[in-house]
Amino acid sequence: MSISGIFLILFLIVHLTVNSMIVFDDSGALFNQAAHFMATDPIIGVIEPILAIGLIVHFLFASIITFKNQRKRDVNYAGLGRYKKLDAAAGSNWPSRNMYILGGLILIFLVIHLINFFWKMKFTGDPLLHTPTGLEGDVENAYNLVTTKFIEWKWLVGIYVVGALALGLHLYHGVWSAFQTLGWSNRKWRDIWNVIGLIITILFAGGFAFIPLFVMIQSMV
Repeated sequence: MSISGIFLILFLIVHLTVNSMIVFDDSGALFNQAAHFMATDPIIGVIEPILAIGLIVHFLFASIITFKNQRKRDVNYAGLGRYKKLDAAAGSNWPSRNMYILGGLILIFLVIHLINFFWKMKFTGDPLLHTPTGLEGDVENAYNLVTTKFIEWKWLVGIYVVGALALGLHLYHGVWSAFQTLGWSNRKWRDIWNVIGLIITILFAGGFAFIPLFVMIQSMV
């Protein structure tokens, strides 16, 4: 699960970099070119199913670990068939105790994201994609699709903000936990990984939440 989690973080870096072009270029040219590259490059085409497998592996191992941890928290005592819950809050923070719930929220967000954007860009198409881009070649207007949805569907912006916060909290615990699991942590490095985890949390949670909010607020100014 640690290895698949680190792999997914590398994907998030690429995804956030591409999405940030919406903010830095209001003409849409940079984002459209990047989206076109991601959709047509053969190497990306190979990486996509690997990414899907990595996500499935991460979720399956998370389910197994959560199930095992839950069983360990139940202590059968005195042979009476009664159970006492161990204090899960002792020595742990809220994200670490709710990683599976946060992962579930991220999964729901991911499904909504795929339906509204990836599926349309990759398979079904959308009239918004076929508006002129001013670019040479067969480049679809992904910028128009994304920004129009964020402007017209305020609830979608809210979902993205919640999804970004869930992702940030998930990563805050996940980063140092992953490296600790791989044996790359001790007292000194635990503090370092905590700082790195905080930086990654702010970067991804802030970045993915800021982009839809920026588009929505900019349209209202």
